[in-house]
Amino acid sequence: MPQPDIAPGAPCWIDLLTSDPDGAQAFYAELFGWTYEIGDVEKYNGYITASRDGRSVAGIMKNDGTSGSPDAWTTYLRVEDIGATADAAAASGGQVLMAPMAVPEQGQMAMIMDSSGAAVGLWQFGGHTGFQLAAEPGSAVWHELLTRDYSGAVKFYQDVFGWNTDVMSDTPEFRYTTLGAGEDARAGIMDAAGFLPEGVPAHWQVYLGTADADAAVAKAVSMGGTVIEPAADTPFGRVALLADPTGAVFRIHQGMPEAG
Repeated sequence: MPQPDIAPGAPCWIDLLTSDPDGAQAFYAELFGWTYEIGDVEKYNGYITASRDGRSVAGIMKNDGTSGSPDAWTTYLRVEDIGATADAAAASGGQVLMAPMAVPEQGQMAMIMDSSGAAVGLWQFGGHTGFQLAAEPGSAVWHELLTRDYSGAVKFYQDVFGWNTDVMSDTPEFRYTTLGAGEDARAGIMDAAGFLPEGVPAHWQVYLGTADADAAVAKAVSMGGTVIEPAADTPFGRVALLADPTGAVFRIHQGMPEAG
C-alpha cells in the first residue's frame, strides 16, 4: 500500500500516553506485530515510534503523572498553520491545553480541547508527515469522536478544521457525521448523549485494525487487557472495545470479508 495521502484537517497520527512504556511495547507488539525505535532523550524525551512492517503507525510516550492525565490514546489532526488553528479553536469555544511547540526536525504539535470537552492533538508537518501505514491490520483504521454536544461538535470541526462533512445517519437512535463521505470518509462524530456514562467526558477513540478480532480479544486478555465491549458484528466490520493493562482504551476492527 502507498503511504496514506493525508489532507489538512484529517487524522494524521496517534500516540499512547502510558505509565508503563515497556509493558505497552510488549502488549502492542504481541497484538499487532509492532516494532519500535526509541528517540533521542534530549531531543524527543525518549519518544517511541511504533512501526508495522517497517512503516510507522503510532507513538508511545511516558506518562509521568505530572499532568494528571490518565493513560490514553490521542488522535492528531493535520493542520497547515498550527498557531492560527489553536487560536480558532479557542475562539470557537474550545481551549488550548498545550500551546504550539516545535519538535526538532519533525514538525509542530499542540493539544486542544474541543467545544464539547474532548482532547485532540494538532500536528503541522515537518520531517514527520504522519502515518506511513493506515487502514490496514496493525494500524489505525478509523477515528471517532463521542460527544454529548453533537451539533456543536460538528460545527466546531467545520469551523476550526475546515471539515467537509457528510451526515451518515440522523435518527434518534444513531446520529453520525463523517469527515468526507462514503469510502473517502476519514473520521466520524457520534451523538453519544444517550450512552456515555456519567462522569465520562467527550473523547476521541481510535480503531486499530486486526485480521481476526476474536483472536485479538483473546490475546489481549491473556496479556492483562480488559474487554469493555466484546467483539460484535457491525455493518462496517467486527469491532470490540478493549483497555490495555494500564487502562488505555482502544477499539479493534476486523474489516468486512471480501465479496465474491
